[in-house]
Amino acid sequence: MSKILRLKWLLTLLFIPVVAFSQQISGTITDGATNLPLAGANVIIKGTSTGTTSDFDGRFSLNISSFPVTLEISSLGFETLEVLVTEAKTVNVTLQESAESLEEVVVTGLASSIKRSNAANAVATVSAEDLVGRTPPQTLDGALAGKFVGAQITAASGAPGGGMSVKLRGVTSINANGQPLYIIDGVYVNNNSVFAGGLNEVSGAASGGATTNDSQDNASNRISDINPDDIANIEILKGASASAIYGARAAAGVVIITTKRGKQGKTKIKFSQAVGWNEAINLLGTRNWTEELAESVHGEGALFTAAQNAGRLVDWEDEIYGEKGFITNTNLSVSGGNEKTSFFSSFTSNEEDGIVKNTGADKKSFRLNVDHKITDHIKLDLTGNYISSRADRGFFNNENNGTTIGVTTLFSRPWDDFFPVDGIYPDNLAGNSNPIHTRDVVTNNENVSRIIAGAGLDVNLFSTDKQSLKLFLKAGIDTYTLKTTVFFPRDLQFMNPVTGSLGLDGLTSDGTTKNTDANYSAFLVHNYMTDSRVSFKTQAGLTNNQFSQNTVRVTSNGLIASESNVDQSTNVGVTQTRLVQEDFGFFVQEELNYQDKIIATLGIRGDKSSNNGDANEIFYYPKVSLATNLHKLFDLPEGMQLKLRTAYGEAGNFAPNGALFTRYLNTLIGGNVGIVTSNTLGDPTIQPERQKELELGFDLGLFDKRVSLEFTYYKKNVEDLILSADNQGSSGFSFRWANAGELENKGVEIGLTGRVFDTEDFTWDSNIIYFKNTSEITRLDVNPFNTQGFRTSLGTFRIEEGKSATQIAGTDPDGNVATFGDSEPDFQMSFNNSLKYKNFTLSFLWHWKKGGENVNLTRLLTDDSGTSYDWDDLDLDPDGVTPNGLYRLLSLGAGTNAYIEDAGYLKLREVGLYYNIPRDGLKKWFGGNVSDVKVGFSGRNLVNIFDYDSYDPEVSNFGSAAAGVGIEVAPFPSSKRFMFHLSVGL
Repeated sequence: MSKILRLKWLLTLLFIPVVAFSQQISGTITDGATNLPLAGANVIIKGTSTGTTSDFDGRFSLNISSFPVTLEISSLGFETLEVLVTEAKTVNVTLQESAESLEEVVVTGLASSIKRSNAANAVATVSAEDLVGRTPPQTLDGALAGKFVGAQITAASGAPGGGMSVKLRGVTSINANGQPLYIIDGVYVNNNSVFAGGLNEVSGAASGGATTNDSQDNASNRISDINPDDIANIEILKGASASAIYGARAAAGVVIITTKRGKQGKTKIKFSQAVGWNEAINLLGTRNWTEELAESVHGEGALFTAAQNAGRLVDWEDEIYGEKGFITNTNLSVSGGNEKTSFFSSFTSNEEDGIVKNTGADKKSFRLNVDHKITDHIKLDLTGNYISSRADRGFFNNENNGTTIGVTTLFSRPWDDFFPVDGIYPDNLAGNSNPIHTRDVVTNNENVSRIIAGAGLDVNLFSTDKQSLKLFLKAGIDTYTLKTTVFFPRDLQFMNPVTGSLGLDGLTSDGTTKNTDANYSAFLVHNYMTDSRVSFKTQAGLTNNQFSQNTVRVTSNGLIASESNVDQSTNVGVTQTRLVQEDFGFFVQEELNYQDKIIATLGIRGDKSSNNGDANEIFYYPKVSLATNLHKLFDLPEGMQLKLRTAYGEAGNFAPNGALFTRYLNTLIGGNVGIVTSNTLGDPTIQPERQKELELGFDLGLFDKRVSLEFTYYKKNVEDLILSADNQGSSGFSFRWANAGELENKGVEIGLTGRVFDTEDFTWDSNIIYFKNTSEITRLDVNPFNTQGFRTSLGTFRIEEGKSATQIAGTDPDGNVATFGDSEPDFQMSFNNSLKYKNFTLSFLWHWKKGGENVNLTRLLTDDSGTSYDWDDLDLDPDGVTPNGLYRLLSLGAGTNAYIEDAGYLKLREVGLYYNIPRDGLKKWFGGNVSDVKVGFSGRNLVNIFDYDSYDPEVSNFGSAAAGVGIEVAPFPSSKRFMFHLSVGL
């Protein structure tokens, strides 16, 4: 017998048992929402590791050795279905979308996710409905306020266009980056917030004792460019125990944003239009002036009398901030696809006028997301977003030259004359600036043109019943050009070269920033399941990140005639800042899952960067976690689920730019070009800051998860804290950069969710969150020092061993430095509700911040100018003799206290009332073309309860700073918004 014939007989004998004893089950899995095939669904024989996945046509097949069997059929975002099969046959099933699909999985690695019920970290999730479903937000980061535990969100200004600080689980750095890393569809997104436009040349904000290197130019941050309507969900990794896999950029947390994708099926079109207005949340009010009072204070009673007789006493605060800015938000999206390709595209136009004339913001955004099946085993996804945004932000916040609109308005009196006559603005007789003139002619503009694009290739290298191996390749780019334009005409009072306080004879400043961030990565993910249903998920990968930024600003004064060109001047100054950085990293992670009962994860990330003193030194960031589902290990009461979890991780934070090396500056020496060093000594051996976080918690579900409780305790330490320390004067350097301290944060986070009512016509879902954080400088190798602030006698943030990282210090009656407050809240709570009655939906979010102090220098300015609304009241002086305004001013000599105020509040953060027109009505009115129509009303910050004596306790002059949020100097006031809505689906 030939060898070939013997081989055929052998193969036949081997397959006889399979043919004799195996029978096949096959079928098709369908998406219940679209009635289209559902690819990638899991089909597993319950109680075994035997299973398969559906192909791109939704088909599957399994060999079964004996019957009956129960098939578990599941897919991400769908309810799991169990089907009892008693014989070989065709099994066709339909999966329905899960009402909690966004809550089912969270990120565990750069290329993997895990069921939330198995996660060892408290990862916050914000759905599209939570983000924009109640009312449209002004900016993405502002929309997150009050919606998840662990975040303190503060505005640098209330001006249109944003400018926010987002701190997750407290202060994570003093001088380095304190803002989270944002990733959109795998693309690392730039969120730089300080691009000086040139305002400081006029305001002098960074002089006069301000202990900060920031220009305080009231810039917006770039995450505000992102269109919230495009977002499907957001996951927030709040500390290193969850974000360690992102390594050297993750110490301040990671915000992972997933945008909407298309589905196979009929093309869907959705159009929405919202219109409304905004108005100031709170105005300070003015002193109750009378002729007698005006004369006694200013000796200018004749001016008051003349203005009164002419009927032109003016409330200048209301004149400046009393506008009702018109808002319009338009969104159009189209999505659909076939068995090969699906797509989602959208166009959004957002326009908003500010509460001050000549301020406002508008944004145009176009997005196209495409998913394409190249073969049965290779899938390509593409995402592209083009944004064009503009913001006119006025001239506000801190200053030292009596020029900004905000400060000048505080000093204005009702009889002052600021309105133009025949186009000529009168001078301010009591100050350096006419605020109406400044409002009407000054330009402070930001224009951004931006592209965010990414691509991902998913390759199924092999797949069997027990294991699979997949390759993920990803690339992304975020590139934008930001142009800043600042123009102060020469006819402004303070620009007059003879009589003006500055005498600059006009100023113009043009700045251009070109920024490009690129990221590339490759991952392998291997899944393996044993016969005892113990699964192993192994992933490993490489990353490369490249960052390039070039900012050039040309500032000129001494303008010719009415010219605004920078070359039409007598004095020209040029500054340029170039930043280039490249990072390389790798990671390995192993995840073990024992029948969803015990889930353990172990991983490590290694990073090196050109931003380190030694560009080839690798810094390692480990993570380890354990989750135990006790209800699957033991018999707990019916309907009860209980999970215990613990996680530990480490993450890094790069040194701020300029900390590694001593900078050279140019100068003239004897008429020749020379080089000098800056007054700050760099340190090429400086180490990145390292955060170490331990997180413990439990998740409890009752009544089949109708009520759920989440509790988390965390402790995180920041080592190698990078500080700017005083240096010995004999060295020639006043300051030096050094790893010179440690910082600790501890906190508690609690979330309670429940369905209060659940009937056919009425449902009520409610969520309550509570969280608090405390910080401490546990080690300081340099002398205590002041950070954000102006001078100790007014109240400043101070870094001191054994004290809070956010303490506000001042001087006591004996002249000693003492603690007078802390900007960290005592706690924060939110009460989020959604009530549905038939076709009506009412939802609202209350946000309570208890405690936390601000340094209210707006109040100081009104006292100093004698314009405070309560200046003449006598309730502060125990003897009832000294008026309030004078009492507060005199108290500065006896110790800092009068202008440090409680910044707590209770706000109706969001409210929305909507009506969905019933389908019968739609069919009657529109035929079969319209699938849904919704109308409604919404608002943001409609109710604001606080004792803080200024515009809004959430606004801070240093809002984007890592530490020091809580100082206010005549900001652009915050606003509340009223909106009407119409949306139509086809």
